[in-house]
Amino acid sequence: MSERRQVAALLTPYAAGLALLVLLPAGVTLALAFTSWDAITPPRWVGAANLRLLAGDRAFRMALTNSAVFAAIAVPARLALALGLAMLLHRPGRRVGAARTVALLPTAIPEVAYGLLWLWLFNPLAGPINALLTVGGTGGLTAWGDLPPRWLTMPTPARAAIVIMSVFTIGELLVLLIAARRVLPAELYDLAAAEGAGAWQVFRRVTLPLIAPVLALLALRDTVASFHLSFVPALVVTDGGPPQYATTYLSLFVYRTGFEYLQHGVAAAATLVVFGLTAVAVAVQWRILRGALAGPTHGGR
Repeated sequence: MSERRQVAALLTPYAAGLALLVLLPAGVTLALAFTSWDAITPPRWVGAANLRLLAGDRAFRMALTNSAVFAAIAVPARLALALGLAMLLHRPGRRVGAARTVALLPTAIPEVAYGLLWLWLFNPLAGPINALLTVGGTGGLTAWGDLPPRWLTMPTPARAAIVIMSVFTIGELLVLLIAARRVLPAELYDLAAAEGAGAWQVFRRVTLPLIAPVLALLALRDTVASFHLSFVPALVVTDGGPPQYATTYLSLFVYRTGFEYLQHGVAAAATLVVFGLTAVAVAVQWRILRGALAGPTHGGR
């Protein structure tokens, strides 16, 4: 078998999966976005009516705002925590290995079970988080004299709870950053130590510039992933509220519009909007990150 045929044989399963699982659903979604379909009667062409409906839909506008705020907070927080843990846990050792296992555990837990666990942790009446916050206080107040957060019954604490839940599922980021740190040349660190550089100087001047491309790619990846990271927590823990739509994100809006309200055309149109916004966000990020990564290189010439 020629090399070209071998490559074709290896790529065929991937191409088939791409066509069946990505391209075909994308084409169906694009077609449905301009129709009215309830999964019972035949689809009816409505043109851009679904997009106009979304433009005037308060729930969609709130979901859009919630998703943008979530991505702006959760993505940097997840990257910062993963980077910090990677710097601490990249060395070999039994204790470090156990710590890595603990750090990866939340990612291995099924999403619904993970959400139910946090539902108990965030319980404002009997949850352990508020119990810890009231240690040292009197009359159910915190040590600084305030009521503990009503995590799942008020809009701002509920949104904060969704972000907190996402911050701990950083297993993939952590593994990639540990791998990126381990492949850095040891000679650079020996040279920095010989010159008397401190830990912070080594991190800022050696480690961070070398793994910056990996961080850039992970930032792009996590921005895309942020549109579904909030789905299960919002569905299982807060049910999209409280009050109405306070924690409704674009993924939850699409799910409910399509599968609960049977407005598949509107849900498909919302999916197109999500795709477009994601593409724009990634393009803007890429331009900014490419300029930031190219700056030091050009400056050093």
